[in-house]
Amino acid sequence: MSPASAQVKTQYGDNVGTLDGIIKAFYDVVTVKKGEKPSYQRDSCLHIPDARCGYIRPKKDGGKALEYLTLKDFHKSSDEFLAKDGFVEQEIGRKVEQFGGIYHVWSTYESRNTADGPVIERGINSIELYNDGTRFWIIGWFYDGESKTNPIPKKYIGY
Repeated sequence: MSPASAQVKTQYGDNVGTLDGIIKAFYDVVTVKKGEKPSYQRDSCLHIPDARCGYIRPKKDGGKALEYLTLKDFHKSSDEFLAKDGFVEQEIGRKVEQFGGIYHVWSTYESRNTADGPVIERGINSIELYNDGTRFWIIGWFYDGESKTNPIPKKYIGY
């Protein structure tokens, strides 16, 4: 397993040799100013080829549905949303489970349109990763947003 001080970097300078480094890059890549677009090439360097991702969305009947996408399809669908008003997402809590080279991270986040703006959303990212002995790779991730009927449990806020 790579030591905590490993400095394995992508061509974009992201340290993917540590869990902290790849999670930081995971959030940094979606942070954009109004009118800009994220670097999807940079984001793709964090993921295995053909990574999958998704989110839970409410259905009209009150139920929930999983939107299950390729990373490339997610990039296409999020362009307009992220560029419209800007987007800043930061981690506010993390719980990690590990067995060998496989990691599961519950990463609680809050989102804003600007770094000093009001919180517009909170939720939890469920991120699957593996460490190949040199660096971390994101296998896939899924998120669900907080709501009145789906509050974030206190155990997922903070470190």
